[in-house]
Amino acid sequence: MAATATSPLATPLPILPPVKGVRLAAVEAGIRYHGRDDLMLLVLAPGTTAAGVYTRNACPGAPVVWCRMALAKSPQARALLVNSGNANVFTGKAGEETVNQSAAALARFLHCPEDEVFLASTGVIGEVLPAEKIIKALPEAIAKLDSDNWAGAVRAIMTTDTFPKAARRETTIGGVPVVIQGMAKGSGMVAPDMATMLAYVVTDATLPQGVLQALLDEGVQGSFNSITVDSDTSTSDMLMLFATGQVANPPVTHAGQPDLGPFKAALDSLLQELALMVVRDGEGATKLIKVAVKGAMDDAAARQVARAIANSPLVKTAIAGEDANWGRVVMAVGKSGVPADRDRLSIWMGGVEVAHKGAVVPGYDSSAVDAAMKKPEITILVDLNMGDGAACMWTCDLTHGYIDINGSYRS
Repeated sequence: MAATATSPLATPLPILPPVKGVRLAAVEAGIRYHGRDDLMLLVLAPGTTAAGVYTRNACPGAPVVWCRMALAKSPQARALLVNSGNANVFTGKAGEETVNQSAAALARFLHCPEDEVFLASTGVIGEVLPAEKIIKALPEAIAKLDSDNWAGAVRAIMTTDTFPKAARRETTIGGVPVVIQGMAKGSGMVAPDMATMLAYVVTDATLPQGVLQALLDEGVQGSFNSITVDSDTSTSDMLMLFATGQVANPPVTHAGQPDLGPFKAALDSLLQELALMVVRDGEGATKLIKVAVKGAMDDAAARQVARAIANSPLVKTAIAGEDANWGRVVMAVGKSGVPADRDRLSIWMGGVEVAHKGAVVPGYDSSAVDAAMKKPEITILVDLNMGDGAACMWTCDLTHGYIDINGSYRS
């Protein structure tokens, strides 16, 4: 497949210093790509706790099944191994064997239980992932482990991504400084429901597994579960959070503990930043779109309306054409399946009110909204005027570039 130009919405890769208790490596295993690293190994300090959320797609890949099982067996993690180019999905017993053999081989190298090894794969579906290529590359990966190899690791997990995605936060727990740092990949087949989207976040804080899982379950709702590129939930979606326990912060017993507030805010912020990078890299995207809904009967209803708007091909193509076609937004609200009243509905596009309580705004001048539609970031605000429910979703426009990329993805 020919290389795709970097997204016009791309953000630069930040400086990614080492995180205590984390070493990384990136190597070329020759799984699908040639002349680039396609296998990422992340090794964690003994005693690291782990939390995860995974796709609810009914046809998950073998690595997702493995990770669910491993996390259920043990609250700890020693390693994460991720390959790009092959998703190891819909590969039956062969896929299970690849996962089993890869985990066993890495566990032997690290002298740890197999259920402390987590695996992920991303790429094409339906092709057997050769375990021998992964196992053959492990000695080189282990030899290259370095605490300062974040940039290489982030790039190794990319598939149709046009730019590497990572973020960092420095915060405190009970006044003690801690770090949160993470990476993500994703560009298409993105409508996470947990949570081709992978994300991995580490912190040097000391946190029990139950607290870590509670923080992740809550943080995913306003981030990875609030984005959509094409409404398609991948078979491989995975988001994991690791705490290496290398900082002696005050003991934490529950996620609602007051001195955990700054950490929770920083984690939520980092997760949202990573999620929006995925949308910014939506296949063929030229616009980042925020869909905000208020005045719904409750938050769940607002979320359903926001998702209907964000997933609408007609809304997304109108934005691609820089056309403030608010009639398409009305359509999406009406089809969402939640209570709505046409004569109460108000809509803003690009900060300009275009419809007020069921009718076009008196004296509506399209020039202001036409100018707003040319910007790279656009907000659609809908007020149902029926209650106090509110929600936000983020999406991107739908251009011919999406067809170009996906029409030739397996070539």
